[in-house]
Amino acid sequence: MKNERNSGDKRGNIITILKDVKCLFLDTAPLIYYVEKHPQYRRILKFIISRIDKGSITAFTSPVTLAECLIHPYRRGLIDLQKDFTDLIVNGKNTTFVTIDHTISQQAAQLRASYNLPLVDAFQVATAISSGCDTFLTNDLSLKQVKEIRILVLADMGRK
Repeated sequence: MKNERNSGDKRGNIITILKDVKCLFLDTAPLIYYVEKHPQYRRILKFIISRIDKGSITAFTSPVTLAECLIHPYRRGLIDLQKDFTDLIVNGKNTTFVTIDHTISQQAAQLRASYNLPLVDAFQVATAISSGCDTFLTNDLSLKQVKEIRILVLADMGRK
């Protein structure tokens, strides 16, 4: 696939960036930033989540996302935060929680072999691809090397 599919390095208007996004995979960091109201990304993530809530974008998440988001709340005994993450990731409006099966596992292995991704990242990208997502939202710059899906990196989108 062409490198221009990875437009995460293009700064620009968030409306323009999301114009053709129909199915968006939400990686862990953007969800943590959204729930915890990260000051640098709060506005842009609020806009993205509002598009999901309105149904103009369908979101996808995975058990990896849930597990990673719950680590801090479990360590700190923050029951309300555990519930907030679980509700958003598993039961969020216009959000599909995708379980990992053998097909996704095989694709994750291929991605890990091709790009030397950490296995967790390979599972996330494989889940997005297998779910038919056209875009993967993350804040992991190393994922920009992946060519099979459009990668949007929050840090590259600027402060909107």
